[in-house]
Amino acid sequence: MPARLGKTRIGISGWRYAPWRGVFYPDDLPQRDELHYASRQFNTIEINGSFYSLQNPANYQRWYEHTPRGFVFAVKAPRYVTHIKRLRNAEQGLANFFASGVLALKEKFGPILWQLPPSLRYEEEKLESFLMQLPRDSEALAAMAREHDGTIEKTIVTADRKRPIRHAMEVRHASFVNETFIAQLRRHDVALVVADTAGRWPFLEDVTASFMYLRLHGDKELYASGYSNAALNRWGKHIDAWRKGSEPKDATRCSDAKPRKRASRDVYCYFDNDTKVKAPFDARKLAEKLV
Repeated sequence: MPARLGKTRIGISGWRYAPWRGVFYPDDLPQRDELHYASRQFNTIEINGSFYSLQNPANYQRWYEHTPRGFVFAVKAPRYVTHIKRLRNAEQGLANFFASGVLALKEKFGPILWQLPPSLRYEEEKLESFLMQLPRDSEALAAMAREHDGTIEKTIVTADRKRPIRHAMEVRHASFVNETFIAQLRRHDVALVVADTAGRWPFLEDVTASFMYLRLHGDKELYASGYSNAALNRWGKHIDAWRKGSEPKDATRCSDAKPRKRASRDVYCYFDNDTKVKAPFDARKLAEKLV
């Protein structure tokens, strides 16, 4: 019997980039239709505007309406929580983020990405406190959203139904290359982001959750270089192993402890090498290899 495959989603980080117009997007495509176009090329996209500022329910509702059935968004959490509060005393920031409209994505609401700053060191107790706060389903998220401080004019604080919420964490300080950290993420079923950053920040492929989350920023030049066919073949083989519930034999890990066995794992992979319009074409090539 063939191995069961987890759902494989290959896409891009963001979709509104001026250099993409006339290269990836058709010359005559109105800017307002870019998400509609991109969401027919890929089955997932990472929302990154939410990192820089709180969005609003109208935006999330529009994004939901402009994308097809079966499509999924990942949502990048606000830097106010990760970079300014640095995960401490973040309750109000979390409530405001959750109230800002993410629940309008309904069944298209995929993982939440928590990208930590390069200057943030690993502290087990601080991270434990933060991970304990994260909601695991949409009803728990809505309950936290109702604690918003009123500074945002329009909110959504009820869930249309109870759905699981997944979390992924991208780290950028060497102190996270730590077996204790890996074990901690596994206890909370939070995915360690496999981040390819041209050697700038830690590269780890430890499996820590019931799903995998990859961010490919460029293997030679950060945010710029494209991936060769050989490199995409390697990523394809690794993703194929993960979606079968296994691990690549040549994976880069910092922990010798084995993850919990699973028949399959869903995989989310986002290309963020956008500055030279490499991301959408690399994502398309990798998706074709994994059909």
